[in-house]
Amino acid sequence: MMMLPVKVLVVEDEPSLRDFLCRGLAAEGYAVGSAADGPTGLVMAGSPDVDCVVLDLMLPGLGGEEVLARLRLSRPNLPVIVLTARDGVADRVRTLDAGADDFMVKPFSLAELTARIRARMRGPAQASAALLDVGSIALDLHGRRAIIGGVREVQLTSREFGLLETFMRHPAQVLSQQQLLDRVWGRQFESSTSNVVEVAVRSLRRKLGESVIETVRGAGYRFVG
Repeated sequence: MMMLPVKVLVVEDEPSLRDFLCRGLAAEGYAVGSAADGPTGLVMAGSPDVDCVVLDLMLPGLGGEEVLARLRLSRPNLPVIVLTARDGVADRVRTLDAGADDFMVKPFSLAELTARIRARMRGPAQASAALLDVGSIALDLHGRRAIIGGVREVQLTSREFGLLETFMRHPAQVLSQQQLLDRVWGRQFESSTSNVVEVAVRSLRRKLGESVIETVRGAGYRFVG
């Protein structure tokens, strides 16, 4: 029987960020719905086909904290990941105590968000999904480590890990610099003003081998493993 994709509901009032999240999550294989205000988000989140909610706190009509509180009454087991510009410890504690499953501060990377969604959706039947294996490289998503040829472990920074995970989820596919920026670094970087992708790719090549990532002139990069 064909399994339906995980459906993520994005509740975010900023149009550009909402569009960014919807496009990025859809590119990662999720079914995506969206709402621009609290009341609409609450109604949509009540649908049984919604598997996870990405929830902004500053929403018109009904604040995100109130949406969260009502969701905990109607759907207590629905995973909710809160996005907010508030980064104080008290804000984190209050939001988690209110029932959020996870908490991310803006700006954030799409790769980290999708990793947190996978973690919240992970069950016993998904244990095998904790290892990506392409060519000679294995990526342990739980332990956050790369293993080369089954024997050599390589230490990666969080950005390098996010970049490698993105490549390994799209083997042999050409990914543009802007796609990689969106997925790993988030919206705060623009391809025309930053060389962070080039620097990170060079670093991965030094650690994993020069041939694992190809440069496709004028198009981007391709992971070959």
